[in-house]
Amino acid sequence: MTIIIETERLYLRTWEPSDAQPYWIINQDVKVVEFLSGSMTMEEVKQFMDRANQQQETKGFMLWATELKETHELIGFIGLNYPNWDAHFLPAPEISWRLGSQFWGKGYATEGAKATLAFGFNTIGLDEIVSFTVPMNQRSLCVMERIGLQRDPSGDFRHTKLPLDHPFSGHVLYRLKKADYLGFSHE
Repeated sequence: MTIIIETERLYLRTWEPSDAQPYWIINQDVKVVEFLSGSMTMEEVKQFMDRANQQQETKGFMLWATELKETHELIGFIGLNYPNWDAHFLPAPEISWRLGSQFWGKGYATEGAKATLAFGFNTIGLDEIVSFTVPMNQRSLCVMERIGLQRDPSGDFRHTKLPLDHPFSGHVLYRLKKADYLGFSHE
């Protein structure tokens, strides 16, 4: 295990084999997958963890396993990723998070996402970071706005991995350029 980012309450780190079971459980929670295309199988969880760790090696960032410092409990992921599908704004690194519902409302997503933005812009030297979700996902939209991302209505899109008539195919796009990040209050 390698800790990449440490915040007041969180470790953002590489994935360990022992993370598979707790992360699989998180992905069975109907609240967690409400706006996703479905739950993950254990095999999909293991493949996700392997791909993420490989991306850390090749890109210097990933969707990091996120654990509570106090208890060392895995609460989900927070991090950066390059989406592997086509959209007009790609390639661009995406900031993303997925936490177990029992950890919602405590500020963990915001805390970890702020540290992730700082890492992306200040350590990696990224020029822009994007985020997106379905319009009904108010929790994620609120996190995007709290960390300083700006809605780009002209960038809204249909997710190419979903049928056009799927209820979650329509996505809203948020963006943050490095220059705007440097001018945003990070408190």
